[in-house]
Amino acid sequence: MKPNDFSGSRVLVTGGAGFIGSALVWGLNRRGCDNVVVCDILGTTEKWRNLSPLRFRDYLEADSLLGRLQSGSLGKFDLILHMGACSATTETDASYLIRNNYEFTRDLASWALAHKARFVYASSAATYGDGSAGMEDAIGKMDSLRPLNMYGYSKHLFDQHARRAGFLDKITGLKFFNVFGPNEDHKGDMRSLVHKSFAQVQTRNCIQLFKSYRKEFRHGEQKRDFLYVKDCVSMTLHLAASPRARGLFNIGSGAARSWIDLAHSVFGALDKKPRIQFIEMPEAIRHKYQYFTQANLGRLRLAGYKNPVTSLETAVADYIRNYLLADRRLDPSIG
Repeated sequence: MKPNDFSGSRVLVTGGAGFIGSALVWGLNRRGCDNVVVCDILGTTEKWRNLSPLRFRDYLEADSLLGRLQSGSLGKFDLILHMGACSATTETDASYLIRNNYEFTRDLASWALAHKARFVYASSAATYGDGSAGMEDAIGKMDSLRPLNMYGYSKHLFDQHARRAGFLDKITGLKFFNVFGPNEDHKGDMRSLVHKSFAQVQTRNCIQLFKSYRKEFRHGEQKRDFLYVKDCVSMTLHLAASPRARGLFNIGSGAARSWIDLAHSVFGALDKKPRIQFIEMPEAIRHKYQYFTQANLGRLRLAGYKNPVTSLETAVADYIRNYLLADRRLDPSIG
């Protein structure tokens, strides 16, 4: 596969109606690939709206996927993009997260390797915990990581399994940082602060940010690595098409920006004067909160990814003006 040509590939995308999954289907369509099987759990959500503009061969619910793969009824795949997972950092049902995020990924990866399919899966920057052990994606750093929540641990658990089983020499794990952009509105409280802030400015003409509870960070100066979903798609598909890109890779902007920076970007995109209110952080998440994240992109660059990363201000402006205000989703026929 070439980085910008998936036209001859047969691809399975799990979580394909979700945020990053549907964006990847959009990216595949833009690169000439329509031979895609989308797998997800639509339930009672509005995720189906993400699928409307996209081109794909078939759709199936996730609870039937492994059985149909094992029976051979779905045939072979050249590439599996496994984005399906519970992504709620506040989820407290550890057993559910183990089944959904760890065991399902383990079984799907085993099938992919047995059938010679390229396997790319979503890990998470949540595996880095408070960042005290660094945020380098080298496999040798893995044992020092201490995730702050069960979601992060469920992702870390599979990363560890993949290393022990020798999978990471053959598959690719993506440690996504704070991705935002079109197709995320169904995520409820887990949607990005860009989406939440847009709604707050529309209704209150104000953006609410959490206060800081660490003296080295002033209110609103907590920093995160924010990445536009279009860059996320570009990075992911570059790695998917790179035969030697195996192991773990950070997927982020490489630049830590403050929540205040993000809020000002939202106000700027809406041509409004900034008005920020600082509010108490819920006690349940205070001890699990990441105050600083920044992706080290060294391995991604060594894997040949040369594209510049879209600035926070440019990305927020594109998202708000071309998608949120227009109530549009990613559409391969538009851009």
